[in-house]
Amino acid sequence: MNSFRSALDKGDGFNPSGPLMPGKKPSGVTEGKGLDSVPVARETSRTVNHRDDDRHRLQAEHATLKVGRKNCEVDLINLSGGGAMIRTDVALDMWQKVHLGLGDCAPVECAVRWVRGDRIGLEFAHETQVGGDGAKRDAMLLDVLKRSFPESSVAQMTANQPAPAPVRPAKPVDGPTGEQRRAELRHPLIWWGEIHFNHDTTRVRLRNISEQGALVDSDVAFASDAEVLLDLGGAGQHFAIVTWSRGDQVGLRFANPFNIALLAKVKPDIATHQWARPAYLKSGRQTEADWEDGWQSSTLADLRQDLEGFLKR
Repeated sequence: MNSFRSALDKGDGFNPSGPLMPGKKPSGVTEGKGLDSVPVARETSRTVNHRDDDRHRLQAEHATLKVGRKNCEVDLINLSGGGAMIRTDVALDMWQKVHLGLGDCAPVECAVRWVRGDRIGLEFAHETQVGGDGAKRDAMLLDVLKRSFPESSVAQMTANQPAPAPVRPAKPVDGPTGEQRRAELRHPLIWWGEIHFNHDTTRVRLRNISEQGALVDSDVAFASDAEVLLDLGGAGQHFAIVTWSRGDQVGLRFANPFNIALLAKVKPDIATHQWARPAYLKSGRQTEADWEDGWQSSTLADLRQDLEGFLKR
């Protein structure tokens, strides 16, 4: 108490290391004068997120789930770059294919990863989904293969790709049309871009894209109605309005119609079958590469053969 009164009388202020409030010693410091008494500052920051919480847990959010021809509203609990967790009383089976509508964006193709009561874990399709006219999409994909993946590199990359899991024969369908068959054709290509906004640049992954807009994976959240510039490199720069933003997903509406053929001017990445599972989708399942019946993407060589066979007809 005397030290406190003395500090007030002298006008020097209160000494935080005095007896009433001893100074805090850095972690690992001892009372002696050895080397272990000298605090060493951390030179690098953490590069790994050690939190295991639900970073993108949402409240009072809804989405549209399309199962076959039926649309239903579901509760959107979590949303990240690789998938989503929803709540619904709709009966779903493991690996069943569904489409998840987020805001006014084009639906994202998903596979059911796990089912726990009324909670469903969904895994997003690996590739960038290209919407719009099927013939224009097929022509663009073939142009991509010719520009970015010539015959020699296609053969080499196909040899390095893991062998696709055997697919059981599909049940016979009465007269499937060529358009229906092509709609089920899967490619393994992923396109990337950059969003320029407010003097900053954010790298984004195209989840899907069409003439009207796009859905992208982004580490940065953007406010609704924000005007941004989507830079697709050789495919040009395109002004867009943010229409929806939740978790890692951002919906964009283009100011002018986007020409899908421009994607052929950018070399895409090849999707792997290794999926980075978000923490909230952990289910104890060990396998990562078994997209089952109907979910196997074509190799580049098979994709080229199918597209050339169709477009030459």
